[in-house]
Amino acid sequence: MRNSSGRLGPLVIGRSVLPHPGPLPLGEGESSTPVRRCERERFADARPPLHPLPAGEGRGEGERPVASVGQSTLPGVRSNEACAHSGRFQWLTLFFVAILASCSPKPSNKLVVGMELAYPPFEMTDEQGRPAGISVDLARALGQHLAREVEIQNTPFDGLIPALKTAKIDLIISSMTATAERAQSIDFSEPYLRTGLCLLVGRNSPVNSAQDLDQAGRTVAVKLGTTGHTYALRQIKEAKVLVLDKEDAGVLEVVQGKADAFIYDQMSTFKNWQRNQETTRPLLKPFQEESWAIGIRKGNLELARQVNEFLGRFRAEGGFEKLGDYYLHEQKQAFKQMGYAFYF
Repeated sequence: MRNSSGRLGPLVIGRSVLPHPGPLPLGEGESSTPVRRCERERFADARPPLHPLPAGEGRGEGERPVASVGQSTLPGVRSNEACAHSGRFQWLTLFFVAILASCSPKPSNKLVVGMELAYPPFEMTDEQGRPAGISVDLARALGQHLAREVEIQNTPFDGLIPALKTAKIDLIISSMTATAERAQSIDFSEPYLRTGLCLLVGRNSPVNSAQDLDQAGRTVAVKLGTTGHTYALRQIKEAKVLVLDKEDAGVLEVVQGKADAFIYDQMSTFKNWQRNQETTRPLLKPFQEESWAIGIRKGNLELARQVNEFLGRFRAEGGFEKLGDYYLHEQKQAFKQMGYAFYF
């Protein structure tokens, strides 16, 4: 409000009284500095309408609203402070967008290979606890072929297919037999090793073939999730099937005479007999021939093509022969003497 001298009175904000920052433009005759009519009309049009306020709000009834400090009352006109705030807000927005973009997960080029590190010399750990063995070397050679870093994920054998299906791993390289049943859930590469189911029996056991197993009063040990387990469930009706989590547990059952036979693959049966020659004997002629292959998630056709290309090249370059000579030299010579074909 203007006082008797024509000057604006102090600003009233809330219950505080502040001195006015300076004179506002006045009409003609009220100031030594004339203001053009168009400017006066623009300022007049910009004035907000008068609205009576309830008593006790810090302003008198009917008084024109007082603009907040630093806030323009002109439509379409922003104060310097508002512009500064807007500029800072836009800058901060761009800054946080850049931060979020830099923190977004980037596609990984890592090849995660699942295997159970409990099946030497294929899947095992060295003295420092690091993954080692034929399957580990095979996985790393595949990674070099694909120019991808390899991560070995130690997974229980019966959890490998679920891990592959849920994309926790990219491949299974774990001495896995390619079966029709498993092929309903995952895809397989071309076979890279031939083997078969055999029996480890007690040294004085009357069992001489798989046909001798299914008799009442006999106990057959198998490892959970293996093809030996599947065979026993389908073929053995009279004998007791003892399902165990570990290979060593199955061998121990035979050594102690608690089981008449342990169904397992040809190579492991030979190895387990070598360690327990005084109490066991091997029946190494396979009663069910099998092939090992690399497990691949359904529909991943490009990776399947790359894996098969690698296996063909690795075999042609003598890679499998070298692995056999390094890890299985003794078994290779023994199988040759017994007349059995070697695995690779």
